[in-house]
Amino acid sequence: MTARWTGVTIDCVDVERMATFWGSLLGRDPSDEMDGDGWATVGSRHDAEPRLTFQQVPEPRAGKVRLHLDLEVDDVTAGVAEVERLGGRPTDERHEYDEGVVVVMTDPEGHEFCLVQLYRGAPRP
Repeated sequence: MTARWTGVTIDCVDVERMATFWGSLLGRDPSDEMDGDGWATVGSRHDAEPRLTFQQVPEPRAGKVRLHLDLEVDDVTAGVAEVERLGGRPTDERHEYDEGVVVVMTDPEGHEFCLVQLYRGAPRP
């Protein structure tokens, strides 16, 4: 058996708001693969990158999420500004490593994710 990763499903209260946020942040279009009452999708299972599907649940997120997305950016400062412009927020958690910097952010419903800037010979922010 071979398994192929096709996507991630995120529980949320407002599926349209979340699909708009993540679609804008990732530069990906919405899809109708899983759309309908309580569902919205960004990307397609036929894309080179995994799709994000948003499933409506009645309650807001509670507690720390045990799985999160890492998004590589060229400029972490610009990435933070873009997340904030789209309705996300910084957590004020930042980690500096020899390889790069990681900044923990949240989407509009409080799901944590990381912006990662790898240095690769570029100047440090």
